[in-house]
Amino acid sequence: MPPNLFYAQSGGVTAVINASACGVIETAREHSQAIGNVLAGRNGILGALTEELIDTSLELSMDIASLRSTPGGAFGSCRYKLPSPETHAREYKRLLEVFSAHDIRMFLYNGGGDSLDTAWKVQQFADSQGYPLTVVGVPKTIDNDLPLTDNCPGFGSAAKYVAVSVQEAGLDVASMCATSTRVFIMEVMGRHAGWIAAAASLIQDDSGYPPLTLLLPEIPLQQEAFLARVKDQVARYGYTLVVVSEGIQGADGQLLSASSQRDAFGHAQLGGVAPRIAQMITQQLELKCHWATADYLQRSARHLVSAVDLEQAYAVGKTAVEYAVAGQGGVMPAIVRLAEEDYRWTLKPVSLSEVANVEHCLPKDYIAEDGFAVSEQGRAYLRPLIQGEAPPSYAHGLPRYVRLKNRQLKPKLPAFSPA
Repeated sequence: MPPNLFYAQSGGVTAVINASACGVIETAREHSQAIGNVLAGRNGILGALTEELIDTSLELSMDIASLRSTPGGAFGSCRYKLPSPETHAREYKRLLEVFSAHDIRMFLYNGGGDSLDTAWKVQQFADSQGYPLTVVGVPKTIDNDLPLTDNCPGFGSAAKYVAVSVQEAGLDVASMCATSTRVFIMEVMGRHAGWIAAAASLIQDDSGYPPLTLLLPEIPLQQEAFLARVKDQVARYGYTLVVVSEGIQGADGQLLSASSQRDAFGHAQLGGVAPRIAQMITQQLELKCHWATADYLQRSARHLVSAVDLEQAYAVGKTAVEYAVAGQGGVMPAIVRLAEEDYRWTLKPVSLSEVANVEHCLPKDYIAEDGFAVSEQGRAYLRPLIQGEAPPSYAHGLPRYVRLKNRQLKPKLPAFSPA
């Protein structure tokens, strides 16, 4: 029997991460002479450590195909960062014990920067132990902050959702601004990189309408200049829109919304910057504000995905399997932009060692000189990524989403508790 392939989802999910899972499983089934079965980890790599392995061979082909139009993580994801082998050799040895017990020789990890770092560490450890394992990263993050790839699967759909939401909210505010709200503020994700906030710039025409201000993590907030811009736009248009990244910093370089709590990757918990901006405007300019936070909505809105994003998410899953079958480990498929006007792209392998724990922020030439808008070059980069619609099928007025059986294999090893 051919060896098995282990697939796991990691970190914050996206509207299209299951399309990558679909690409992995469907392609693996086409390579039945090289791959015996795809075993998925329940709740990411934790499923490997605890030996909670889902047997995807029990899923119907039609259900696997339906993953393309289902948001969330079909097998469960996790925020668990595998520490270094030097300090946590126990966890790494356990992985290889589970892989050996279930004849797993390929490992595909679907995640962002921290997850790709984990994939690289596992590849190195397996090599050092002489265990025949091919590890391939499957890129995913709505933050769009992975290096060496033109863009990241998941981002295009989040960008489309934010742009559409701000556009529609803007029409609402414009209708009511004479006697009600003058400023609408939308808080979006983006710890260090302002890609998602930047996507809102796509709603503006060449004259800069509707009035919009972006607060990006790459540019420390200059309060006086910001308030002057808001005041001017309200005077000219009667209202204005503000889109703020959760990772915005003050002039002192400190995060405006950081809390003392940390997530499993060691990052400060962010959120709550929109009400602070609203309070600033209300107190300083005496303008009525409303604010909202996109939160999970921006990464789960499958009904509004970008068709380009969906196609790329499937393609990186498919190509990752092809790399693994060819024995090409320690890499991930990166997206290469071939043309911008008539948008075309392809995939190429890049080393996980060059991707892990490296953040790609908005380039300076994508940001307008005043720091509150996106340049035309930046908009030209963003525009192709939100193109096309691929709505799910509907039943009784609601999207029809699949729920897999997710039956687990019987454990072969003693129970294990990760550190």
